[in-house]
Amino acid sequence: MKEGGWIREFPAAITVCDPDGIILALNDKSCLTFVGDGGADLLGTNMLECHPEPARSKVAELLKSGTSNVYTIEKGGIKKLIYQSPWYEDGKFAGLVELSLPIPKEMQHFDRDEQEASRK
Repeated sequence: MKEGGWIREFPAAITVCDPDGIILALNDKSCLTFVGDGGADLLGTNMLECHPEPARSKVAELLKSGTSNVYTIEKGGIKKLIYQSPWYEDGKFAGLVELSLPIPKEMQHFDRDEQEASRK
């Protein structure tokens, strides 16, 4: 496997920033998703500038607190799960990873706790 190959071609947008919000990495899907904002040219820019309010304030809060934010959106007829989470290097907060995963409008949900209980 080529280094970074699976991330580059992963079918969900992956964007990584440092603790100041500077974009360190975008995979192919992220570049395509944000082509209107600059695509690959966003590397080295601040991700706060890519978010309108109130999302900008929320991302700034995540960078300050090192916490996660998870929600769904629908845009252009595509529903997505947005997962913004801190990443660490040598145990130290190193920034945020934002995953934008296309999901079906209706999804199955499995309650594994309930399934476990019914087996006992």
